[in-house]
Amino acid sequence: MHEVEKYIRSIKDFPEEGIIFRDITTVIQDPKGLKLAVDAMVDKVKNLDFDVVVGLEARGFIFGMPIAYLLGKSFVLVRKKGKLPCETISESYDLEYGKAEIEIHTDSIKPGQKVVLVDDLIATGGTIEAAIKLIERLGGKVVDCLFLVELAGLKGRERLSNYNVDSVVAYEGK
Repeated sequence: MHEVEKYIRSIKDFPEEGIIFRDITTVIQDPKGLKLAVDAMVDKVKNLDFDVVVGLEARGFIFGMPIAYLLGKSFVLVRKKGKLPCETISESYDLEYGKAEIEIHTDSIKPGQKVVLVDDLIATGGTIEAAIKLIERLGGKVVDCLFLVELAGLKGRERLSNYNVDSVVAYEGK
């Protein structure tokens, strides 16, 4: 067990019965928990050769930005459709009950740049897979997909089997 796991609050039967919600707000509201989380994530990627950290809206921003800062890398946003002000490309993906769409600025990733993708949690992997497609369409190469929490029972890692996936805390269930 990684020490940061002590700061993750588990809420039974949320958002529906039978689900255990892994709440990271208790990690980031505690100074020691936040430092442990960011430091652990930095440790996972600090020896990789990469140029850019890409954070997914919104909690990927929380962790991606300090990682980029600490490692001297640039930071790029992937946002929900309609939130970025300049020219974008978009990618849609399936949700449990519908579809969603994310965007990235067309000038944010240069061809050949190596990217670390960051989000707070990987479940099925659909959002991160859509972000990978955006980065690759711009000519970038994803060298790592980094998460604080992994819900291994939802098989997101398997969905991303062609990519390196790192997580700090992994829960076997859903």
